[in-house]
Amino acid sequence: MKFRMHWILLLLGLAGCTQIPKVESSPEAKFADQASQGQSELPAQELTSELLFDFLLAETALQRDNLEVAVERYAKLARNTRDPRIAERATEVALRARRPGEAEEAVALWVELEPDSISARQAAAALFVSTGKLDKARPHLEKLLSSEKDSVDKAFMHLSRLLSRHSDKNATLQLMQKLAAPYPDLPEAHFAISQAAWAANQLELALKEMKQVLVLRPDWEVAAIHQGRILQRIANAEARAFYEGYLEKYPKANDMRIAYVRMLMSEKNFASARDQFRKLMMENPLNADVALAVGLLSLELNDFDGAEENFKRALDLGYEDPDNIHFNLARIYEVTQRTDAALESYRRVKGGERYLPAQIRYAVLLLKKEGINSARRHLHQLTPENEQQRTQLILAEAQLLREVNAHQEVFNLLDRNLEKIPDHPDLLYDRALAADKIGKFDIFEQDLRRLIELRPDNAHAYNALGYSLAERGLRLPEALALIKKAVELSPDDPYIMDSLGWVYYRMGNLSEGLNYLNLAFSSRPDPEIAAHLGEVLWVKGAKEDAEKVWRSALEANPGNEALLDTMKRLMR
Repeated sequence: MKFRMHWILLLLGLAGCTQIPKVESSPEAKFADQASQGQSELPAQELTSELLFDFLLAETALQRDNLEVAVERYAKLARNTRDPRIAERATEVALRARRPGEAEEAVALWVELEPDSISARQAAAALFVSTGKLDKARPHLEKLLSSEKDSVDKAFMHLSRLLSRHSDKNATLQLMQKLAAPYPDLPEAHFAISQAAWAANQLELALKEMKQVLVLRPDWEVAAIHQGRILQRIANAEARAFYEGYLEKYPKANDMRIAYVRMLMSEKNFASARDQFRKLMMENPLNADVALAVGLLSLELNDFDGAEENFKRALDLGYEDPDNIHFNLARIYEVTQRTDAALESYRRVKGGERYLPAQIRYAVLLLKKEGINSARRHLHQLTPENEQQRTQLILAEAQLLREVNAHQEVFNLLDRNLEKIPDHPDLLYDRALAADKIGKFDIFEQDLRRLIELRPDNAHAYNALGYSLAERGLRLPEALALIKKAVELSPDDPYIMDSLGWVYYRMGNLSEGLNYLNLAFSSRPDPEIAAHLGEVLWVKGAKEDAEKVWRSALEANPGNEALLDTMKRLMR
């Protein structure tokens, strides 16, 4: 079984072209291994001085990481010897060197020389899938699927996940239909077609195939959940009827019921959602996983009492990850302003992925309760396990200092740590913001331009630089270009939309500025966006509308400095 599934694992590794198999063993070892297994159909090959030279040169180049020479020499060796072992080696080396053209040539020769070799088919399928050449991958995938026999069901599920990564969804669907055709009675084959059809936005086909899955395997809950999801895209009434019917037949289908609850919540049908909560608990009174699920769903509904009750029930029932529950309980205590209880719950998070976030939240609460020194001491006593955690703690400490307006100390902290971790994108961004606060505009601009150079897809860097230029009235055409680039990278970000409106306003285009500020404010009624929107309305003469925007924002955010400063400046 382990050997049979190897080709799927290879495909998964190559799918994103990020992991290339390393050359694990030398040709000598492979030759000896194959000879010991009695391989006889190998070409008779005279070891000429030229062959020996090419072989030694290729291996020496490989050891010295001169991949270009290694690829070239092994390709030549494979062509000249027509030995499948050399063709295999040439394929491995070309893959390692990320030379898909040479890899295709080598693997084609390998398959030609050993058409029944599973390893050759694995390599060919992996290569063609990773490069998006699905038509060329098809014959190799067909051969591999036919070799799976008893585990072909698992192979289809793995393939479904793998091929979902490709951008050409229609081509993926066509390939999956062809691969599944020889398996009309296999539920997993129809499931894979349905998933590909869903990705290609062919909902009727996706529904038809998923219905066939449930004909072949009626109690497959995963398939039922997917059918419900498809029906939700087509008609909620049909989806509701399907969920109800399935749950009546299979009342202990907990994941299906949770999926139904999520649908009801998305419809804001909270009464029916709570009814399903009760049924979940009635069917599973001693199930800690269900108690946790109901707690999380209650939290989404802002039903803090219900969430707290179910989280505590999950603890009492012995849920296997208590750290997760203590973290979520602490969130409830924070929202309901029970600071001491929140501190105690965060303290109970002892490990796992929640540990560091819990300690950072603990420090935030200490800041409010005991002041900045206690909060910083708490962070300083933590021992990071790696550079990522170390950076998280630095950024958390910077945020604590920012909360008390200690912007010079924020700058100093980040400046010291950038000496230890040069060019770290998050530290650069935060130092730039701190530099802006203390009037070091040269460092602010320098850090953001360096960040753009390192991360050209970082929308916030373009936005921050463009907004700061606009706010200062400097190089406004450049500011506009920077913010437009940020919008291109993150078109749905209301803060970037706010910046675009603001730069238009600064350039004197009040109408365009107002359009974008209205869009930003309708998406997120943030007090700083409200300050900008109100200012443009005020300058355009719509003073009553401006005051209405400001006062509504002030009710939700009393004491916001940007809002109060704008109102004071314009209403005096």
